[in-house]
Amino acid sequence: MAHAGKFFVGIVIVLIFSEKGKAIKCYQCNSHNDTRCEYEKVPEDLLKDCPIRNTVANKDYILCRKIKQSIDFEVNGLPPDSRIIRSCGFIEANYKNKCYHKSGYGGRQEVCACDSDACNNGNALFASIFTVVAAIFSTKLF
Repeated sequence: MAHAGKFFVGIVIVLIFSEKGKAIKCYQCNSHNDTRCEYEKVPEDLLKDCPIRNTVANKDYILCRKIKQSIDFEVNGLPPDSRIIRSCGFIEANYKNKCYHKSGYGGRQEVCACDSDACNNGNALFASIFTVVAAIFSTKLF
């Protein structure tokens, strides 16, 4: 009986710290249009609620992204360029709370994805402290 009580408490803790159905908040900007997007500490006015769903891709926004993009040489008449893009995102099942690199003709990207509010700020992306605490606490119960 005591084991069932601990299990119930663990479930309640996880439910309290999960915010399913609520839109995630991400910093949304592009340094090409707004140089503040390059700051290590992005201004709070760039933190916005993500729409719950991307209607074009028909996917729910479940994470935030920070993309460092570099174009190394002139392409289609456009000069070399680099920028930082912070946005809402979806999918990324294999890369949630991680970064990966992509490269192609003349350009490269570092794409980082994270799944808690305002996590696409600064140089590093961190998991929600509440989720981590809830997971640790739940494992101590069993």
